[in-house]
Amino acid sequence: MTISQEEKVTQQTVEQFFYKEADLLDSWKLDEWFNLMTENSTYSVPTTDNNDGDYKESLYFIADDYHRLKARVKRLSSKFSHAENPRSRTRRFITNVQILNEADGKIEVTANFIVYRMRYGFTDAYVGKYYYTLVTENNEIKIQDRKAVLDIEGLRPHSRISIIL
Repeated sequence: MTISQEEKVTQQTVEQFFYKEADLLDSWKLDEWFNLMTENSTYSVPTTDNNDGDYKESLYFIADDYHRLKARVKRLSSKFSHAENPRSRTRRFITNVQILNEADGKIEVTANFIVYRMRYGFTDAYVGKYYYTLVTENNEIKIQDRKAVLDIEGLRPHSRISIIL
């Protein structure tokens, strides 16, 4: 999503960015999705009992820096990704988008989500809240930090997170 340097990022701009991101993930266009990230980006999913912990000091389901996320995208895009072969079908619903703060070129945003994952005749629902730090680079909105905090108490019956939430 392109914005001019004079434009301020608006609520509608952020919402449209999230809808585009959701569509890329649901369509398994992971390389295009990865292009939304900055070169110092992080993607994390804390354990359900430690939502506020720091991924550098606590156990997380997922704690990827830019390079680990790039490897995750490459692995999931491969036909040798056993955890996602055949690929899950997903559908994302994003609501209650709130811009919390905008300072020093960074935009702090939260949003609620439900990610439905369909595979092998089962449907799992991952429910939670996103915490984003967005920045603009070369007139485009980019993701510097993306944290998905799950509201579910455990991963049963899900058992694992093999998709990008």
